[in-house]
Parts: sequence; structure tokens; C-alpha cells
Amino acid sequence: MLRTIKEQIDTIFREDPAARSVLEILFCYPGFHAILLHRLAHKLYKMGLRLPARMISQLSRSLTGIEIHPGATIGRRFFIDHGMGVVIGETSEIGDDVLIYQGVTLGGTGKEKGKRHPTLGNHVVVGTGAKVLGNILIGDHVKVGAGSVVIRSVPDDSTVVGIPGRVVRTKGEAVDDELEHGHLPDPEAQEIEQLSARVEQLEGQVHELLERQDKLKSA
Repeated sequence: MLRTIKEQIDTIFREDPAARSVLEILFCYPGFHAILLHRLAHKLYKMGLRLPARMISQLSRSLTGIEIHPGATIGRRFFIDHGMGVVIGETSEIGDDVLIYQGVTLGGTGKEKGKRHPTLGNHVVVGTGAKVLGNILIGDHVKVGAGSVVIRSVPDDSTVVGIPGRVVRTKGEAVDDELEHGHLPDPEAQEIEQLSARVEQLEGQVHELLERQDKLKSA
């Protein structure tokens, strides 16, 4: 447990430039508290002690604003930045070195049985308010843009944005090391811009035709 705590503290120092001291992390980081409580709840859950596990999960939810079902499987060096409103479902699986922001949901899409929540690979970043839904696979080194709704699997080394989520970068293209929410591609805005340019072009052609028509009449 001490090794887990130390590794989690080191992860926070690496991921969050606002972290100034160990004491600050121990007392002021809800993501840190939620992860440690989940580790305990998950062990009890695997031992078949489902009610105590759920009770610890509910206590963690009340204290941190982060809801992690004790059945969820979470890898090493997992970091929740801020964390308020994060929900992680029972059959979610999360790899190593994953970073998620506040308001993220790893949820299901209905009342289906069995595996019904997403699987996240290693080195995944999920932006603020994003929803990743259903039994889908989010590959390694994937970045999910803030506010996206992802309902289909995403290949490794990709960036996905929008509602529904669309892959805008994938293997073979440069992907920034950090997810900068203010500089993500916006496919909807790009389509609107293309449509506006097309309308402007058509208006110009109509204007030219009207001018020709007027010249023919005057001749």
C-alpha cells in the first residue's frame, strides 16, 4: 500500500504543475483519495464482499464527488484531475498511465448484461466532460477531446472529438504529447466553414450570370 501511495503521489507531481507538496496532495486532492479508496473497495469486491465494497465506494463518492464502482479495474499511475462529477462504471477497464478530467463518464448504453462499459488502453487522456459509452475499446495513446461523446471503438494513436466522437487524427500523423483543449480540431466547425465557402462561391457565380443577362438585354 505504501508503494501504491508513493507511486500515486509521484504521478500527481508529474501530471499536475499546481501540485506543490506531498502534504497538499494528501489533504487536498480528491482524485488521490478516490483512487486509494477504490483500491481498497476493489480488493473487497474481488473477495466477494460486495456490500462493504459498495459502502466504501459510496463513502468515496460523498467525500470526493467521484463515483467509481468497486468492480472497475484500474491500472497503475491513474490520475483524475480535479475529478468532480467523474463516473466510472462497474465493468470499465482502465490501463496504465491514464489521465481523465472532471465530468468524465465511462458508462453503459442500456440494461445489457456482462461487459457493458468501455476499456481504455495505456496512456489515454480523456478531456473534461467527455462521455465514453458502451463496451468499446479505446486504444493506447488515444486522446478524447473535451465534451466528446464516444460510442465506437477508437484505434491506437488517435485523437477523437465531437458528438458523436469522430477520429480526426490517427497513426501516421503528428499527435501532440499533451491534450490542449483550446487547440483541438473541430470537425463541425470545419464543415460549416467549407459550406460557407461553397455558398459564397455559388453566390459569385449567380452574380456573374445576372450581370451577363443584363448585358444581353441591354444589347
